[in-house]
Amino acid sequence: MITKLDTNHKHTVADLVEAYNQLVDHINSLPAPRDRGPKSERKMTDEDARRVILGDLKDKGTKQAAEELGLSYGQIYSARNGYTFKQILKEAEKTES
Repeated sequence: MITKLDTNHKHTVADLVEAYNQLVDHINSLPAPRDRGPKSERKMTDEDARRVILGDLKDKGTKQAAEELGLSYGQIYSARNGYTFKQILKEAEKTES
C-alpha cells in the first residue's frame, strides 16, 4: 500500500525517496497493457470500412486487419461494432437480408 506523506511535517530526503520508491514498486506491479496492434497512421475511410465489414478483411481478426490497413485496433473495432461508419454497417445488413 502506498502511504501518504503528512503535509504538516517536514520530510527528509529519505522520506521522499521512500515515497517515490513505493510509487515505482506500485507502478511496476501493475499488469502490462494489452498489445492491440499498431497505432493509427491515418484516418479510416469509407473504403477501409467496407473492406473490414463487407470485403476481403471481414473474416480476418481485428488486429490483423488493423496491421494490414495501417489503422488502429480501435478504429477497426469501432467500425465493426457500429460505433463509427454506421452507414456501411447498414449496407452490410441490407446485403444479408
